[in-house]
Amino acid sequence: MTASQIIALAIFVAVIAVIVSEKLHRAACALIGAVLLILIGILEPAEALGFIDFNTIGVLIGMMMFVAVVKNSGIFEYLAVKAARIAKGDPWKIMVYFMIITAVLSAFLDNVTTVLLIGPMTFSICKTLELNPIPYLLTQIISSNVGGTATLIGDPPNIMIGSAADISFAQFCIYDGPIVIIVMAATIIAFRFMYRKGLTVTPEKMELIMQMDEKKEIRDHALFIKSIVMICLVALAFILHDTLGLKTSVIALSCAALMILIGKQDVEETVHDVEWPTIVFFAFLFIVVGGLEKVGLIHMLAVTMMDATGTHYVVLMIALLWVSAICSAVLDNIPFVATLIPLIQQMADAGLDVWPLWWAVSIGACFGGNGTLIGASANVVLSGIANRRGYPITFIDFLKVGGPMMLMSAVLATIYLLVLFGGYWS
Repeated sequence: MTASQIIALAIFVAVIAVIVSEKLHRAACALIGAVLLILIGILEPAEALGFIDFNTIGVLIGMMMFVAVVKNSGIFEYLAVKAARIAKGDPWKIMVYFMIITAVLSAFLDNVTTVLLIGPMTFSICKTLELNPIPYLLTQIISSNVGGTATLIGDPPNIMIGSAADISFAQFCIYDGPIVIIVMAATIIAFRFMYRKGLTVTPEKMELIMQMDEKKEIRDHALFIKSIVMICLVALAFILHDTLGLKTSVIALSCAALMILIGKQDVEETVHDVEWPTIVFFAFLFIVVGGLEKVGLIHMLAVTMMDATGTHYVVLMIALLWVSAICSAVLDNIPFVATLIPLIQQMADAGLDVWPLWWAVSIGACFGGNGTLIGASANVVLSGIANRRGYPITFIDFLKVGGPMMLMSAVLATIYLLVLFGGYWS
């Protein structure tokens, strides 16, 4: 290895290590790493900017602004109370309905926003029923990561993969959608066995749920109607973005701008609600990974993996699935996928048809986020809320639930990919 390769690798490893240790905010870690690469001379400033995937950044900003306006209507609280009343206060049915709502919303909004909005209502419902909210929160975290796998915009790794590989919203639904449905069904069954004894309440408590009025949760009726219409239009626009010839970032930002215009909400508050530290983290992380690409380390790793598997590309596909799942369980899946994207692109440049590999990484990274408490942003965010409310979720507590769920989903995904692509390279 050359001196520049050793330095670039050392900076990358140091950035990841500090992110995992949580000693410094991950945005600051990525910023410091990117600046060091420029100061040392491995990357020129203009060259560093060229490694940033602005399409991914645009999708994230657009959807965050869109949700910042929509949430003011009370639509998410309305859905939560409506689901609880449809369940007639039955604690198990409420758990299932909240899991489904979380999964569906996570497919069309980012999963961090989804758990932030559904979480507080979960505490309210559980308080009324005098139930421990932790099982509900855990099932919602698992569901958010599974549901987010289904679409292009559901989870940041998919946004990054879609942008890098030019994969459409419809293709994500076609290839990732079926395994998401299978895993969600298996997850619900698993949780039924796990929590079947602890979810019992008196008829009086169930009646209190029936007395709740979801209509009272609507804070702005005009914005509520506009939000429903716009959510449908956003989903349609993403599905048709290939046909329309528009990048996903253009659609996300356009819909955000239109929502701000017709929603008549405070613009400064909307902009403030964007998770800017996350945006900064993404931008500079692309530069840190770009340093590895610039010095040729990504190419070396790609050649090594292809040499190790030879022509057994199915083995490579399954290996990528499991490596993505396991590494995403202990690392944040965003930096891991940011590293794998140029790796797969290098394999494509070497002449390999990498289409199945994109899906292995997408499914593995998104499902792998359920493995541990630090595996995905939604896990950290919702557990933080629980801790502040007096219901701590420890690393071990989460591992006992998330670990088996991640392994189950990875096994099901392995079977799914073998059925789908087992004969792809023959």
